[in-house]
Amino acid sequence: MITLLAFVVAIALLVVFHELGHYWVARRCGVKVLRFSVGFGKVLYSKRLANGTEWAISAIPLGGYVKMLDEHEGEVAPEELDQAFNRKPVLQRMAIVVAGPLSNFLLAIVLYWALFVHGVPGLKPVLGEVPPDTPAAAAVMQPGETITHIDGEPVPSWQELRWMLLDHALQQAEVKIEGRSAQGEPLAHVLDMRGLNANELDGELLAKLGLQLYQPHVLPVIGKLSEGGVAQQAGLQPGDVVMNANGRAMQHWSELVEVVRTHPGQTVQFDIRRGEQVLSVTVMPNAVDEGGEPVGKIGAAPQVDKAVWESMLTEVSYGPLDALLQALRKTWETSIISLKMLGKMVLGEVSMKNLSGPITIADYAGQSAEMGLVSYLGFLALISVSLGVLNLLPIPLLDGGHLLYYAAELAKGSPVSEQAWELGQKIGMALLGTLMVFALYNDITRLISG
Repeated sequence: MITLLAFVVAIALLVVFHELGHYWVARRCGVKVLRFSVGFGKVLYSKRLANGTEWAISAIPLGGYVKMLDEHEGEVAPEELDQAFNRKPVLQRMAIVVAGPLSNFLLAIVLYWALFVHGVPGLKPVLGEVPPDTPAAAAVMQPGETITHIDGEPVPSWQELRWMLLDHALQQAEVKIEGRSAQGEPLAHVLDMRGLNANELDGELLAKLGLQLYQPHVLPVIGKLSEGGVAQQAGLQPGDVVMNANGRAMQHWSELVEVVRTHPGQTVQFDIRRGEQVLSVTVMPNAVDEGGEPVGKIGAAPQVDKAVWESMLTEVSYGPLDALLQALRKTWETSIISLKMLGKMVLGEVSMKNLSGPITIADYAGQSAEMGLVSYLGFLALISVSLGVLNLLPIPLLDGGHLLYYAAELAKGSPVSEQAWELGQKIGMALLGTLMVFALYNDITRLISG
C-alpha cells in the first residue's frame, strides 16, 4: 500500500509540475488551453475556469497532459485563431514546449535546496578492507582512510563518493583522490578506472573498484526488525545471536550479510541462541534488485552500540545560499550523468538492464518513502531530473522531438511538412515502444527473480 501511494503521489507531483510549465508559458504567450488533466483516460472530475480551461482528474494516474487550441487538433473558430498554438511564432512555440522539462529541473533544484538546508544524513567516507587485485589496491589506498577530495572536490559522505566516481567511471578516466589516514596523515592516490568495463556499472561500482565502507566489529546479534519483514515472519527476535548460517560459523555481522545477500529467494538455515535456548530458524531472503542483479534481504539490522553508530554518521547541510549553489550543481551533474548513461546504452557500452520501468520505479518510491521524508524527497528530485532529461531527447512525440522540428522550421524559414511530422511520429512511437518493452522486460525479470 505504501509503495502504491508513494508512486502515485510521485507521478502526480512530477507530471503536474511538468504540465504546469507548459500551461504557464502557453497562457503568457496568449494560447488558449482547453484542458489541463492529471492522469489519462476517462475524466473522473473536472471544473472549467473563467479563462475557458477545463481542469480535470482522469482515471489512469500515470501521467497527464495539457490540451491547447490548435488547428492540427480540430477546427478553430475564426475569432479564436489568434489564440491557437500553431499560429504563434516559432520561438513562442519552442518556449511553450521547453517549459515542461525546465519545470522538472526547477522542481529538482527546489527539492535539493530544501534537502541541503535541512541536512542530508549519510555515512562518513571511511574505507574498510581493500581487496587485492582491485584499482583501489593498485592505488595503495588504506583501510581506515577517510576520503576527503576527488579531483579537488570535497567528498561529504559515502553516498556522494559513489555518485562522484560514477561520472569518472563513465569516462573511464583516472581520478586524483586525497585522503587522511586513520592517524591523521595526508594521503594522495591516483585511482585508475580506464580498464573498467562499462558493463560493470550494472553492479556495485564501489565494490568493483575495491572501495568498501569501513565496518566496525559488529557481532551477529539481531537488533531491529522491519515490520512484516522476512526475518520477523520467520520468528527472529531482537537480541537473537546468530551462531551459524547454512552451517557456517558467524563471528561478524558482515559475514551474516554476505550469506543473506548471496541467497536471494533461497532458504537459509540459522542456528540462533536466544537466552539459554538454541533454536533453528529457516529464512528465505527476499530478492531485491541492485544494479540489475538480485541480492538477498531479510529486513534485519544489527545490535550496534549507539556511540559506535553515531561515530560513523555525518550530515551534509549548507546555508541557504550555498544550498542553492549545491542544488544547482547536483541537478546539473545528475542531468549530465543521465545523458552519458543513455548514450552508452544506445551505443551498447552499458547494458539495457539499467533501464527501469514503472514497476521498479514504484518499488523505489515505496522503499524511499519507508526510509523517511528525506529519502523520498531525494527520490523525487532524482526522478524529476530524469523526466526532464528524457523529455528533452530529440525523439518525436517527446518535447525534444517537437523542439527539433521547430529548430528545423527556424532554420529553413517554413514549417516542417505534414509528411515529415507523420513519419516522425511513427519513428517516435517505435523508439518509445521499444524502450518501454525493454523497461517492462527488466521489471518483470526482477519480479520473477524475486
